[in-house]
Amino acid sequence: MPDVDRERAWLLTVDGAPQSYVDLDEPAHLEFEYVRRLGHVLDTVAEPGRPLDVLHLGGGALTLPRYLAATRPGSRQHVVEFDRGLLELVAEHLPLPADADVSLHAADARAWLEAAPDDSADVLVADVFGGSRVPAHLTSVAYAQEAARVLRPGGVYLANLADAAPFAFLRSQIATLGTRFEELALIAEPGVLRGRRFGNAVVAAARQPLDVAALSRATAADAFPARVEHGAALRDFARGARPVRDEDAVPSPEPPAGAFGIG
Repeated sequence: MPDVDRERAWLLTVDGAPQSYVDLDEPAHLEFEYVRRLGHVLDTVAEPGRPLDVLHLGGGALTLPRYLAATRPGSRQHVVEFDRGLLELVAEHLPLPADADVSLHAADARAWLEAAPDDSADVLVADVFGGSRVPAHLTSVAYAQEAARVLRPGGVYLANLADAAPFAFLRSQIATLGTRFEELALIAEPGVLRGRRFGNAVVAAARQPLDVAALSRATAADAFPARVEHGAALRDFARGARPVRDEDAVPSPEPPAGAFGIG
């Protein structure tokens, strides 16, 4: 769907829910709140402009690959998207810039991750939804172990998740990622964290300290301010949650009607 306010901007919907937003003339423009938060983390994982090797699980309209190609020229990126038809639609109607080094793969995210080389990515971005839910096989300790294996020692794992109070799913994911990554941060809109509504939450995980101060400044100054939880506050938030085993894994909760609708 075209955006009437921006000449070459497009909204991609899947089953009636907004999935991605792209401005072909301004690839560094990030419209969705949760994507802006992912962008803030990507801005802080290395010095400005430094190229990165990035693996994206979940493709959509390739918003973040375009963003990184614009803000970190020379980055090498792989995008894994299960829906081959979606990849073909986006490639035809919303083509990537000619100088973007982005390889597209139609495959299951976990299967592709399990076959990926050790220490091959600086950043892994997981934004995978089967319908409106994160698939169960991307929520377990075994999956987190594969993500940690593929990331370099200084690498960062990023996930877009969705939940509501009492946050059973989100807390379990923090516990699960904590089995493989020493450093964790949770970024979300304050109303979501207070349990007022269902919404997106971005989790960042690493084996070396994250630049929480820079991330907090960026998210607080955003047009859609967010809060960064880390350290003792995040441990308290996840207290009592257990890491997820493959045999116990379930998808993320079903959003309430209209949670991610248009209009």
